[in-house]
Amino acid sequence: MNTKLKTFVNGFFRENPLLVLNIGLCSSLGVTTSIFNGLGMGLGMTFVLVMSEIVISIFRKLIPSAIRLPVFITVIAAFTTIVQLVLNAYVEALYNALGVFIPLIVVNCIIMGRVEAFASKNKVGDSILDGLGMGIGYTIVLVAISLIRELLGGGTLFSGTALKVDVIPEAFRIGIFNSAPGGFLVFGILAACLQAYKQYQKNKADKPTESSTVQTSEGGNK
Repeated sequence: MNTKLKTFVNGFFRENPLLVLNIGLCSSLGVTTSIFNGLGMGLGMTFVLVMSEIVISIFRKLIPSAIRLPVFITVIAAFTTIVQLVLNAYVEALYNALGVFIPLIVVNCIIMGRVEAFASKNKVGDSILDGLGMGIGYTIVLVAISLIRELLGGGTLFSGTALKVDVIPEAFRIGIFNSAPGGFLVFGILAACLQAYKQYQKNKADKPTESSTVQTSEGGNK
């Protein structure tokens, strides 16, 4: 696989920040009660992650090692503030729904981990691909968790928007999915599914092909 493509898709499966690395879980389980919230949080995180990686990558050789962490936090805080102000000005419903989780982006382990482990050591182009891949992988998982929790717990889709649709009657909704235990349950199921898929792919790659088995058998008979 092409190196740049590998960098981009790395955050989808191999090092998905939520399902594989298990970082940034607090915000992911706190905001995923609706698709609207999950998508908004994912896009906000992706913006901060990509922009922070770009800035850190550009100035990586000029940042003294002794003060790199304060510099990283300052850069991340600047872009987090931009997200917070934009949401407050133009998407107030989402701003109110996400609440304290917006400023907490500053200390999110995903962003701090990527700027430290990747952006501070790689070129701008690769850092952009890494940020986009990690952000998209994070957003996909958030939306998936939100979809299941909103549908089963609230019986709706796209609540908080003009597209809201009632799907499940109130008498058949499962309230636990609106609470923290429900979020952990959905997260665990998705993580298990991903691990099962990766194990399946590994077993498939390790399994010898039929032709090679026949050739080995014939060689042994001779």
